[in-house]
Amino acid sequence: MAQIKPFRGICPRGDLAARIAALPYDVYSRAEAKAETVREPFSFLRIDRAETQFAEDTDMYAPQVYQKAHDLLWEMVDNGSFRKEEKPCYYIYELTMDGRAQTGLVACAAVDDYLDGTIARHENTRADKEEDRIRHVDACDAQTGPIFLAYRRQDALRAILERQKEADPIFDFVSEGGIGHRGWRIADDAVIAAITEIFKEIPRIYIADGHHRAASAVKVSLKRRKEASGNGPYEFDSFLCVLFAQDELLIMDYNRIVSDLNGNTVAQFLEKTAEKCTIRENLVSAHTCEGGVCRITQAPAPWKPRKKGQIGMYLAGKWYELNFKEQFCTDDPVGGLDVSVLQNEILEPVLGIRDPKTDGRIAFVGGIRGLSELQDRVDANGGVAFAMYPTSMEELFRVADAGLLMPPKSTWFEPKLRSGLFIHELK
Repeated sequence: MAQIKPFRGICPRGDLAARIAALPYDVYSRAEAKAETVREPFSFLRIDRAETQFAEDTDMYAPQVYQKAHDLLWEMVDNGSFRKEEKPCYYIYELTMDGRAQTGLVACAAVDDYLDGTIARHENTRADKEEDRIRHVDACDAQTGPIFLAYRRQDALRAILERQKEADPIFDFVSEGGIGHRGWRIADDAVIAAITEIFKEIPRIYIADGHHRAASAVKVSLKRRKEASGNGPYEFDSFLCVLFAQDELLIMDYNRIVSDLNGNTVAQFLEKTAEKCTIRENLVSAHTCEGGVCRITQAPAPWKPRKKGQIGMYLAGKWYELNFKEQFCTDDPVGGLDVSVLQNEILEPVLGIRDPKTDGRIAFVGGIRGLSELQDRVDANGGVAFAMYPTSMEELFRVADAGLLMPPKSTWFEPKLRSGLFIHELK
């Protein structure tokens, strides 16, 4: 049984929402975050990445940086840039990209559900990345970046959310990249109760993205439980999330580039790869005419996988279609993932990538950047690129339900949730 609850959201003033909303803190380098806050002084990055408000040589993990994040947040609440809801509410957050909309419920999920596995995970977290957000949440007395959760489709819930979207939104804007953002408040007690009851019938929900933010929020809760007097419940017993039905979500490919061929020539690498895959060079016909003579020639063309078990490969100026041979495919929830088969059959044995989390020879490129990014980087620096077929939501669910972990960089979700649109105060 999943426990979710409404909360007294802190939301930006409607006319400031577009200026405040920011991409997640971890998609920016320090220099990029600084440049963004200079471009847009209201950007929530001022709070999420408060080191942008200090000299470049300031330690970004210094205590005064986290204190600055706290001060900036509550100054914006005090001056009316943010407004706190008078009663606990649910919210709706709709994102639209390339004409495709996905509708999420903004709520608070129970820390205890995370601890007992009702909220299922599919990735490990790193203590150093957790520590930064633990200190940020604790200093701000608020969760500022929502966790991206998924659940199996519920028609009754979908109907409720669609009806609520008939009202006027509390914000409506288009961000960079043409991404549409709209939000609604759900304040009616009967509707709130109906939504809460529906989730009580859902046995499990899943972290789609934001494993480090979730782990950090939980650790702040556990810390505060130890420090608290009384038995609760407390506001810090839950964490901010946006919940989406799995059929509304878009997972894009998460592609790989290896900087060299591990001592192999191109011919040797192709020969070794052919032991695991069928290989077809991807060519398209091109018509050329010169001096009244027309010819049909074959030219290399990018190749994007069309189904599970296929990989596109760019090597030495040519694109190839790879199809794994049947004996290398498996029904194992983790071993059967395309990213696992590539790792186990080519990246490690042929290219020497034993640990993709730490090997500096491998880079990961989100599918939002397109195949041209892979081609340009290999043309400039050498090596080989692999274009993946996206991991599916059902594959993610299978891994999480089995209590297993995906390889690193298995999923890339688009569009990204913006920070600063919904804030959950812990006090």
